[in-house]
Amino acid sequence: MLEKTGIPTQADIDAVFPCETRLSLGPVAVVECFQSIPCDPCATACPRGAILPFADINDRPKIDSDKCTGCILCMTKCPGLAIITVDATYSNTEAAISLPYEFLPVPEEGQIVQALDRAGTVVADAKVMKVIKPKNKVTVVTVAADKHLIKTVRNIRLQDTPSHCDATSGIVCRCNDLTVEDIRDYIAQGYNSIDEIKRVTRLGMGQCQGRNCIPIVMGELSRALGVPVAELEPANFRPSVKSIKLGQLAAYNEGDFK
Repeated sequence: MLEKTGIPTQADIDAVFPCETRLSLGPVAVVECFQSIPCDPCATACPRGAILPFADINDRPKIDSDKCTGCILCMTKCPGLAIITVDATYSNTEAAISLPYEFLPVPEEGQIVQALDRAGTVVADAKVMKVIKPKNKVTVVTVAADKHLIKTVRNIRLQDTPSHCDATSGIVCRCNDLTVEDIRDYIAQGYNSIDEIKRVTRLGMGQCQGRNCIPIVMGELSRALGVPVAELEPANFRPSVKSIKLGQLAAYNEGDFK
């Protein structure tokens, strides 16, 4: 289950993937935003209005696939790295899959990389077809992979990159400025669960609600404790506090707070 492992089920993926008819028409975005959290940068990112307006900041994004052109603008503005684009018409045998990528070094066009599924398992080799580095936004890497993997490929890894992070200076949690070294120090001090680390660092309490940092920390805990990720105690998930606009607060009279 997503709540225990951080990995969506095939049913979750099928529910947000465009239908076969739409896939046959060309590039289209896929939003894998499976939880209601206060986050809405994607809602105003699309110039064609393909992402439907939010009634509430906690709404999950919904795409009008008929309006979507797979332009990747929404992908570059998503803090949770929840959006990819897929093009099933790339060739007779391959699909082009564009993915948000936040690791260094950035792969180069023409490079052969390892294609990973949502659990981080290598499923195939893939060729990098394009790399886009928007200023102050997430890098987007497009790879070509076998068509039957269009719903499977969700990340990539360079061929000579280890399965766990060897660097100590890499940022794990941007919201709280936590590095790999910070996390390893806390684990060495005896904080051996996500919730313990969360309580002392506020890990996972930022805008992405742990989408980026928690899977990385689960991998660090798994490596340090010698326990498979699936057997680690999952984090406690609590409903988000509903956000309100400052104007709503300004509209209150002093007596309203009594």
